[in-house]
Amino acid sequence: MEAKRMRVEGKPPYPSRGNRLQDKVVVITGAAGNFGSVCAQMAAAEGAKLALVDLAKDKLESVAEDVRKTYNVLVKEFVMDVTKEAEIEKTVADVKAAFGCIDCLFNNAGYQGLFAPVDTYSFEDFEKVMKINVTGVFAVLKHVSKVMVEQKRGAIVNTASCAGLGCPTMMTGYATSKAAVLHLTKIAALDLAPSNIRVNSVSPAFIGPDDGFMWLRQVELQAKANPTGAPERYYSNDTKEVATQMLESVPLRRLGRPEEVIQAVLFLLSEESSYITGTDINISGGNVLGGSRG
Repeated sequence: MEAKRMRVEGKPPYPSRGNRLQDKVVVITGAAGNFGSVCAQMAAAEGAKLALVDLAKDKLESVAEDVRKTYNVLVKEFVMDVTKEAEIEKTVADVKAAFGCIDCLFNNAGYQGLFAPVDTYSFEDFEKVMKINVTGVFAVLKHVSKVMVEQKRGAIVNTASCAGLGCPTMMTGYATSKAAVLHLTKIAALDLAPSNIRVNSVSPAFIGPDDGFMWLRQVELQAKANPTGAPERYYSNDTKEVATQMLESVPLRRLGRPEEVIQAVLFLLSEESSYITGTDINISGGNVLGGSRG
């Protein structure tokens, strides 16, 4: 796991801040990935019961076993493809049968896609990004919210992105998909408010560590994608220069950590945010603020 914290002998990596999620049933999609696995650990540290969902069976089982042993909470894993509605419907029914209810959803599964200008961007990859990041997010939200409507309660957090708030070059599919997630979040918040269900989103930007997969992949692919050789209009062709350019666009001048994203997710899932719905939290170090040094 990319963001795995150093363990101190006999102590869990994420000690509890309290019991905000004590005995809450939390569904996490994309649970085998970076944000999902960190969310599983941090939610478990606060007493949550976890339904971990991912398509990557081996990685999912590893994350589930690690959380189970470390925090001694109820954890069940479910292998599911978010592009197949029948699988989603069955998985949600299985989760409800196993836990009795669904209190929270971190709707997090996603795919970044290719880096290319719009005139050469792959039609097939654009479809794939949309199917996972938009249709998949919608379908999971749809079927989990059905359970929550019956309960007359629930909290949902969708993973959006600062790519959907700004206009990043070369991220035709991903940025478009995340803009759609932002708007879907607002519509869902209005539709589900009568059932006491809150729907919010988080928008991370540049997340590290600086030797981690997420950061290195984005830097490398942006450098390769420059279509004109004109770094004054796009990012440089040199990966080291791209990393510098990206960090210089962040007012706080550093990468964020997955834990800093998940802290916001847990806040939005908990009763600490009980009067917040239809909101996006920008977790970017000020990246999309603009201004002379933005």
